[in-house]
Amino acid sequence: MGGEEATDWKIGVDIGGTFIDFCALETRAGRVATLKVLTTPANPGAELMTGLALLAEREGLAAETVTRFVHGTTVGINTILQRKGAALALFTNAGFEDVIELARLRMPDVYSLFCSRPDQLVGRDMIFGIPGRMRADGREETAPDRSAVAEAVAAAKTKGAVGIIVSFLHAWRNDEHERAVKREIASLAPELFTFTSAEVWPVIREYERTTTAILNGYVHPRVSVYLAALEERLAAHGVGAKALMTKSNGGLMNAAEGKRNCVSMLLSGTASGVIGTAWLARRAGENRVLTLDVGGTSSDFALIIDGEAQFGTGESIGEFPLYIPSVSVSSIGLGGGSIASVDASGVLRVGPESAGSSPGPACYGLGGEQATLTDAMVVTGWLGHSDMAYGQLAIDREPARAAVSRLAEALRRPLAETAQAIIDIAVSELFVEVEKLASRAGVDPSEFTLLPFGGGGPMLGVFLARELGMARVLVPPRPGVVSALGGLVADLRGDFIRTVFGDLSADLLPAMHEASAAMAAEARAWLAAHGHRGAADLRFSADMRYGGQSHEIETALASVWLEDDDVTAIARAFHGTHLKLFDFCDESSRIELVNLRLAAIGAGPTLDFPDEEEVAAPAEPERYVPVSVSGAERPVALYRRDSLRPGCHFRGPAVVAQEDTTTAIPPGMAARVDRHGNLHLESAE
Repeated sequence: MGGEEATDWKIGVDIGGTFIDFCALETRAGRVATLKVLTTPANPGAELMTGLALLAEREGLAAETVTRFVHGTTVGINTILQRKGAALALFTNAGFEDVIELARLRMPDVYSLFCSRPDQLVGRDMIFGIPGRMRADGREETAPDRSAVAEAVAAAKTKGAVGIIVSFLHAWRNDEHERAVKREIASLAPELFTFTSAEVWPVIREYERTTTAILNGYVHPRVSVYLAALEERLAAHGVGAKALMTKSNGGLMNAAEGKRNCVSMLLSGTASGVIGTAWLARRAGENRVLTLDVGGTSSDFALIIDGEAQFGTGESIGEFPLYIPSVSVSSIGLGGGSIASVDASGVLRVGPESAGSSPGPACYGLGGEQATLTDAMVVTGWLGHSDMAYGQLAIDREPARAAVSRLAEALRRPLAETAQAIIDIAVSELFVEVEKLASRAGVDPSEFTLLPFGGGGPMLGVFLARELGMARVLVPPRPGVVSALGGLVADLRGDFIRTVFGDLSADLLPAMHEASAAMAAEARAWLAAHGHRGAADLRFSADMRYGGQSHEIETALASVWLEDDDVTAIARAFHGTHLKLFDFCDESSRIELVNLRLAAIGAGPTLDFPDEEEVAAPAEPERYVPVSVSGAERPVALYRRDSLRPGCHFRGPAVVAQEDTTTAIPPGMAARVDRHGNLHLESAE
């Protein structure tokens, strides 16, 4: 090598509903390579090998030089959405067989007379009550009935169960009964996999604990098989790096843990996108950002405040709540592939049904005949002036026009007007969802910068920003692969929880000390098992509430407060958090602490992405293309993203085309490129 520094590639991969995205950094030269490949739903994982082969062909990426491989997948969440998971049995306390059916006695839509609750992932005939009881204080009252366990195992096998979830009352306090029954199942039927609620997520409230364990077991077979195949394919391809998986909390874990802790990666792709945007926002100096991720099937929104993603619990996985920590994201079933239709009342609607990757929008020329949002953008002229997905898709304008024309005839409206109506409806749907998010968070969208990404985010982002009164839009250099970038820049992150229930007072301090010490030891061991050798960033928080309240809010705690027994500081922090969220606090009220939490973060490698010096200069368009603007077709400047150097500036209307997406810029917007390659759009009116 003559002393020459060895090539080192780090790769982030994210699988969406239509494309699998690649973001690869060659650290020696600081070179970034990106790619999109159409997904292969019939053969999950095949698209990954296709992408690696293309990177080798186009970029000279040698498999043996890959030192970091991070992967986000939708296998888990798709298993739930499609209800193709494992046949499970649930063992619970006798007399409590209806816990998951009763849930929290809430209907999905309290304003609908026709609303119904979803069928549970475990049918009532697969739920078995086991006599035995652990008291609320953790003392055994009656041991589990071994004969009942044997009968339940036999019945579960007869009914076709391939796995068993064990969830007993008060297992958060003492899980010996759960562990004993798990051992008994292993001796009776070793072919069945078993998860206990306490090993998955040991929290008070049996419904939340049980449903989390069920979700974990439901996706376990498909996720574990997928990850095993992933490891085999990477090894066969010559990739030496061990696969890391993105998690719902925006962090990483190894594939070995992912095979067991499946529930932690249900929202991995969604979270990766938010982590990627947070990294981009910090790099661009933006502290308050609203993210907009528009894919082929859905759109996701999240808030970045003070440069950090926001976290929470209770996110929805299809029809089911997820109670583990995850990046806070709001979603809507509307994306570039969303199908436009006219209902029985003659009203134009967009989504939630999507054309997906097969057959896809009509303009893809892959057999799709129904008009989609993407087709409407092609008909209006904002889209379709260059190939898409790194040359894998050529836009065909005529099928798009034919598909939208059929809707126009049904509505008795002109073609261009119908296409614009589809776009307007999509933007209004996004607007409503953002307003809901802003109301819940207590923020004003106009004080934020919109950061659109995904294949369709830049296509719609500026239109949405104008409706929301947002003056600034930041389009990253490679918007279509931000989720893959998020995996590349993510840290190791493990979440741990202990229920420490009681009034916040000196009497609770011994239990808090015991729980925090145990979690800290567990966290450090977890980081070490994942190969982290640096300092651990341990972030404590607590779920607290006022006496009499039935819900808690998570409050960040400084480690020193726990070390110094500073109950006053902990109480003050809770009052401040309650005031911020609800514009009210009661400093004279009794405070209850329910759960103590710990997030253990092991910083990933520092990655240096290239940037350039800004040189102010007007940008030169490649050509002018016809676009329908404000109801009239006019020539609009088309710019190539790769030719826009740092310091370039121009005004809308304009179209910026690149390999992974297209940015639509209406009139009244000024554009500037910064030294990182970000496109800053601001109102010039």
